[in-house]
Amino acid sequence: MFFVSEELAEIDDILARARAAQTRFEAHGSQALYDQAALAAGWAIMEPERNRRLAELAVASTGLGNVADKITKNHRKTLGLLRDIAGVITHGVMREDAQSGITEIARPLGVVGAIVPSTNPAATPANNIINAVKCGNAIVVAPSPKGVAACEMLLAFIHAEFDKVGLDRDLVQMIPAPGSKAKTQALMEGCDKVICTGSQNNVHRAQTCGTPAVAVGAGNVTVIVDDSADLGDAARKIRASKTFDNATSCSSENAVVVLDSVRSAFLEEMASVGGALVEDEAGIVAKLWPDGHLNRAVIARDAKDMITALELDGQVPETTEFILVPTQGIGPEHPLSGEKLSRVLALYSARDFDEAAALTEQVQRHQGAGHSVGIHTKTEAHIERLARSMPTSRIIVNQAHTFATGGSFTNGMPFSLSMGCGAWGGNAVNENVHWRHFLQSTKIIREIPAREPSLDEIFGRYWQEAGA
Repeated sequence: MFFVSEELAEIDDILARARAAQTRFEAHGSQALYDQAALAAGWAIMEPERNRRLAELAVASTGLGNVADKITKNHRKTLGLLRDIAGVITHGVMREDAQSGITEIARPLGVVGAIVPSTNPAATPANNIINAVKCGNAIVVAPSPKGVAACEMLLAFIHAEFDKVGLDRDLVQMIPAPGSKAKTQALMEGCDKVICTGSQNNVHRAQTCGTPAVAVGAGNVTVIVDDSADLGDAARKIRASKTFDNATSCSSENAVVVLDSVRSAFLEEMASVGGALVEDEAGIVAKLWPDGHLNRAVIARDAKDMITALELDGQVPETTEFILVPTQGIGPEHPLSGEKLSRVLALYSARDFDEAAALTEQVQRHQGAGHSVGIHTKTEAHIERLARSMPTSRIIVNQAHTFATGGSFTNGMPFSLSMGCGAWGGNAVNENVHWRHFLQSTKIIREIPAREPSLDEIFGRYWQEAGA
């Protein structure tokens, strides 16, 4: 009990310092000051040498992903975010509408508590930190145990940048090692808003902690390849997406549903880009979940390590970058239908688009509902059909899913590492978590000329159709 009390006192102190720093930040606030803080945090991770060091430490300490892709992710996610928020008003008058008589004033939330995963131990906290200070907040980050070292390094770089421009280090803090559930719980209960990305256990705790929370659901991306798709383009994009950072992203494809009429041709294209067909579902399942849990020797590993762990040496080409495993089952007793965090794709076959859509919906309702679905097609009706019927917040069309879902320079999605899944995924939001979730506002309401309609204006058409 003594240790728990000591831990809670430590979090109370961190929150007190964060709250005092945020009060001063807001009292002297200006758009220029908030923008400067965001740019300082952004350069802390984007400066090439620091980016490399963060990427190397992230891979070394978590055992997840690969250095080159971490460097790319740290750079592009941060650059995209800074592009998104450039010119965004987060201080003073955000909106003034003479017609409604409403003036909206931007206001900080206060202290943000950010729960971040080990899969992106630098990029995700950096994204949250930049959004938080852009909106005038302080932020306290709770990293996963494996992500502590990378988070410590990131904060050291941010504090060095803050020192250069006279910003208070207490605006950006973290729960120090060793982390614990008690510390994280205390942070969530003591801050003004929780932003949570990570395990479903953490998401549940965030959403029940009593503090307003934005938490995101699980990913388990399914992509349809129909009979109008450019098969070579689809194969190249799926390979690029599936293998990026060793499939650590929640937006990495986990299943492909291909129509029977193009299955053979599609598999040829996949083979040409390093996708090996392994027709041994039972064997892969046994090795991928040897004790009912994902095999740590497989998840988020380089291709060669994954192949060795799955005992596929000599059974797949040396050029193999990922594998496709044909399966039919969906649900808890068919683990290939869920998220795999590895270079393993479940392969489903469908007679026609109707069956492909039905299979995709079943997979989503099993796991990943609300997150995102992909399609490779030239048929607009198929895209609209999915958008109107699928339990998902995003339909990614003819793109490499990992790069598209969380924002891309070639689409209009906000750059983010946290994808809200809406009511389908048990989340309060179904947007990409972005700067607007780190801001609140005060509205000045002035009197305007009355706009009261007559009953006939409201009910006239209805009375004509149904009678008064």
